[in-house]
Amino acid sequence: MARYTCSFIIAVPIDHLQQLLIDVLESCRLDIIYNTGDYLMARETPGQVSFGKLVTVEVLIDKSTATEREVRCNLVIKNEELPLQVDNHCHQMFYTVHQAISENRHWQLVESVAG
Repeated sequence: MARYTCSFIIAVPIDHLQQLLIDVLESCRLDIIYNTGDYLMARETPGQVSFGKLVTVEVLIDKSTATEREVRCNLVIKNEELPLQVDNHCHQMFYTVHQAISENRHWQLVESVAG
């Protein structure tokens, strides 16, 4: 199973963050399949790649450490594909989502850590 993680601290009012994250994920061709107040799950739309390569993105919004202006988010991007190549489909989607979050004009990225 391919799995990539990253953590962001974003300067944005917490009440706007969830909808902005949904917009970012949808702009990356991901459908929101689960949504609570502090957790989002999105999945790549079938049809472009084989079923085993479909990417799932999980976003945890850490409200316990959030301030009025900064929020930490942890992302896990994964699929069933074995990561036999460095530039596999899951890694490509990780890069796409990471860039979309990093370059979003609706917030300021304070910190980014990819693992």
